[in-house]
Formats: sequence, C-alpha cells, structure tokens
Amino acid sequence: MCGIFFSAQNINPAESLHEILQLRQKLRNANAARGPDAQRSYTATLPKKSVSSMDDSRILMEFFVSELRLRGELPVIVQPHEKDGNFLCWNGEIFGGMEISSEENDGVQIFGALRTTRSPEEVRDVFASVEGPYAFVFYSHETQKLHFARDPLGRRSLLIHLPSAPQPWLLLVSVSAGDDPAYSFEEVSTNHIHVLDMQQLGVAGDVLSFKNCLTSLPRQSNSKKYPYAEPAKVNPILPPADHPVPRMPSLDTIPEWLATPVNQLILQLDRSVYLRVRDIPRIRPSKDARVAALFSGGIDSTILTLLAHRHIPLDEPIDLLNVAFENPWKIKLKPEGNIGGLSKREKKKRTLQNDTESQEASYMVPDRVTGLQELVELRRLCPGRRWNFVSKINVPYEVSLFSLRIYASLIRTPQESQAARPIIEALMFPSKTVMDLSLAQALYFASRGVGCIREHPGADPAGYSSTARVLLNGLGSDELLGGYGRHRTTFTHAGGWESVIKELQLEIERIPTRNLGRDDRVISSHGKETRHPFLDLNVVSFLTGLPVYMKLDPRLELGVGDKMLLRLAAHKLGLVEASSRKKKAMQFGSQSARMDGEKRGDLLIA
Repeated sequence: MCGIFFSAQNINPAESLHEILQLRQKLRNANAARGPDAQRSYTATLPKKSVSSMDDSRILMEFFVSELRLRGELPVIVQPHEKDGNFLCWNGEIFGGMEISSEENDGVQIFGALRTTRSPEEVRDVFASVEGPYAFVFYSHETQKLHFARDPLGRRSLLIHLPSAPQPWLLLVSVSAGDDPAYSFEEVSTNHIHVLDMQQLGVAGDVLSFKNCLTSLPRQSNSKKYPYAEPAKVNPILPPADHPVPRMPSLDTIPEWLATPVNQLILQLDRSVYLRVRDIPRIRPSKDARVAALFSGGIDSTILTLLAHRHIPLDEPIDLLNVAFENPWKIKLKPEGNIGGLSKREKKKRTLQNDTESQEASYMVPDRVTGLQELVELRRLCPGRRWNFVSKINVPYEVSLFSLRIYASLIRTPQESQAARPIIEALMFPSKTVMDLSLAQALYFASRGVGCIREHPGADPAGYSSTARVLLNGLGSDELLGGYGRHRTTFTHAGGWESVIKELQLEIERIPTRNLGRDDRVISSHGKETRHPFLDLNVVSFLTGLPVYMKLDPRLELGVGDKMLLRLAAHKLGLVEASSRKKKAMQFGSQSARMDGEKRGDLLIA
C-alpha cells in the first residue's frame, strides 16, 4: 500500500506560488500516513510551448509517494520510481500475469516494462496483462504523456481534481485532506486508461483547453484480447425449460451436479488467498501476526480465514479483528419498550434503571456473537494455530465531539466513536452519505486493530494492538454469488433466472463505484492494506462463467439458497456453523449504523 500525490500547474516567475505550495504540503501530509516506511518527492519542469516569445512560464510537475513495504526481501524501495526522466507513482500489488519472485518488488518490475513502451496503447496493454489491485501515475519522458488509472475493479483509490479558473491545477491523490475549497475531487473512473498530453497542454496553456489534452483509452485492445483488461461478463445461460433446476434439500450433501463447481471454487479461492498471504516481509524478527482478517464470523470472512491458515506458518498467529459500537439509539430502544401504561413511579424507576444499563453498554453486537462462535469452530478445525481474536475493539459513542488528537487520554475512558468522526469524514471524502459514514467508521476502528485478546479461552483479556499489515476482506462474494436480498426479490417479482442474471451483471459493473475506493482510503490511514480474495479477476472469471443456478437458488430459504455454492464449499471444509449463517451487513452487525437514530443511508451527512 502506498500513498500517491501528483500535481501539475503552470508557473510564471511573476506569480506567487504560496497557495499551491501550501496545498501541496497538505496533500503530501494526508498521503504520508498510507506509507510509513518511506516517502520521497520529485519535481520536474517542462518548458511551456507558446506562440508568444514573451511567455516564459513553465509546467511544474510534482511526484510524491509514501511507501508501505509489503513485497520483496530487498531494502525498502523508495518511490517514486525514476529513471531517464520517466516517473512512476505505484500503489498496487501484482498477483498474476507477470513473474515476480519473493525477492523482487512488483513496482520495480512494472516500471521496467513501462519504460520500454512507446505509446499510450502499449502502456494500456502492460496493465491489461497483469492482475491485482492498483492505482498509478506514469509519466513517459519520450512521449511527454502522463498516464493514470485504477484497476478495472477499482480496488485502490485514486482521486482527481481537474483544473478550473479559481483552482488552476491538476491533482491526483490516493486520499484528500477532506473537504477544501482549493480542490474538487472525484474518483478516477475505472473504465479507461487516462492519458494527458503534457506537450499539447503546454501549447494550449489555458484551463479551458485542458480537457482537449486529456484522452481516455478503452481498457481492452482491439487487436488482442488481454485476460485482465476488464471483468468477465456473467454467463447468460438459462436452465433448460424442460429440465427445472432440482432443489437442494440441505447443505449436508453436495448434489452430484454441483460437486465439480464446489471443488473448483475451493481451489480458486485457495489460490487467491495463497497469493495474498505469501511472502509478506517481516517488519520485526519476532513471530508477530503479519495477516489479519476483518472478522465478523460470517461465511465470507470465515472461509477466507480458514484458507489463510493453510498457507501461514503454524507458529505464527493470525489476528481476527472484530469491532462493536456503542449505539445509544439501539441501547435506548431495547430496555425502554412500551412504558406508556406505567405509573409515574414505575416510569421513574425504569428510567433510572435504563440510565445505569446505558452506562454499562453491552458490546455483544451480532458480529461479536457470531465472531466468538466461529472462533470455537476455527479452533476445532485448526489445532495448533494461535488465533488472536481481537475483541474489545469497542467504540464508545459519547466522545464523538472531540478531536482524535486527544486519543491518548481517551483510551483510558475509552470513548471515541465521534471523536474520530472528523478524521473519518476527511478520509472517506468525496464519499459523504450516511451509509458511507456507517461503513467507514466500522472499517476505521476494525483495521486499527487496538483491543484485547485472551491468550487462551480461560485467560483474562489483555490489551493488544495488531501488528498485521495485510487485512483479508470478504467483499465481493455477495455480488458474485448472489448474497443480497434483492437477488431473491428480483427472482420472485421481476422474471426469474433471467432477471437474476441481469442483476448480477449490474452488481459487477457497480463494484468500482460503490465501496472499494472509500474503504481503501479509510483502512490505509493506519498504514495497512486490505486484500480481497473474492475479487481476484481469476476468481471473478470463474464465478461469472458458471450458470447462475449453480451459484444461488432463490427458491430455497435464507442461509441455504443465497450464495448456495459458497455455503456448500464452506460446509465441505468443515465450517458447518458458518455455512448456514445468514448475511448481516457490516454496519448492522457491528451496530455502527443509525448511531443518531433512523436516517436514510443515501442522505448526505450534515
């Protein structure tokens, strides 16, 4: 994980640079937290070609990267990569399409490939041939073109501010410094590789002509099909009309017609997890955890955790990060009930009792309960593994109005959910709905990994801060395997299997714009990286290639028919409890949603 910051603007010796210099420093600082291992900045100037001999202004470019070392055994690679006037700001991991040994750094490798390119189309083809999450900014000295993009699923954040009359600079960043009048950020579209002709920009000069210098290349070449240029399409095959899909009676027995897909899914996921947990450098010589799971006890996080166990040395712990929020609205709702018919004395007594219970707020939220249940199952299946179930990632509500800068004093109380709110809002920007905040809060505190663990089941809890820099995330399974309630509704009310196929295709197309950029900005603020095994493009290709009726069956009850194929796989691996567990969205399982009462998720936060 790295933090990228790029800026470009016209500079004139007669003009003051004070405003842009301050802005650049603010954005460098915002992106430094993403890469605590190293930071470096390069500046380069281009003569501004102009029809006027009196115009001696230039184009100033700055390339800044903060580095989080997660690949290669070499000393920390300090970005940006630079050679012969070429620059690469790289925030990504390559898990396929390019041979990279455990001693090598993927950024170095891809920079070598990019330096041999002679056109934007060749740059596009380099990225179309590799699999992994990425965002990048690459400047080619030979063509004087700037290239930038995110991977086809948008697993890494990249924001862009286009020049305007009051803000005449180009900015590309992994994360902003929050809402600010100096810029207007939006997420870079994943549909194209974007190319800015810096030479032509110099001729054009003014802000209004900027867009004429910016082109967008389709991700897939017309002359050759590349495997990782874009996600595969959902298989449109319907079940034969004269052979209805048989109903599966339970998860206990795998039907013969699903045996091969179940085995293939296990193999695909296992390979994806292996690639994401191997070769993570040790920051210190001790056997501290290098991998953690964002762990709710649901089927997605549990099956990934079990597969990670296969590929991590047995003497190394795995951290299970489980977050719970003190939700005053929920706490008040539970004990009060209907007190309308009580006497004044009974009402007063009930109120006093409720106040006491509120002060001793329970953190046994749904995800804490299921997380503890799955801890028992993992211990049964994986004897000898030390599971650091990081509970007491408990987030009290009351101090929300203070600044997180006083966190050192708050951790004793500890009350902090709203104390962190301004920081979380700045990190998730330009996302700014009620739903965004609910999810971002849960991810922020879970990924920080500060809580308590028990050395063994009967031990007292002890304070713990997770050392893991790689966090496994189950996002993507619902979109690929039909895990949302709307898939059942679509089947029942909108036209059966054909409607479900269309809905699943929409799910894949929406993935880049819904969660991933926001989640990346929030989690990376702790110098950690989230990895999504379900969103490996090879896994996506396998699952989209299966007929829809092999992945889900909306005719069956919840906990069986939704994500049916994954449930069968989990059951086969021994995860009997997890295999039938019903879905609960993260914001409701952790109770980070509706902290201030009922509000529509699409409303903008105040």
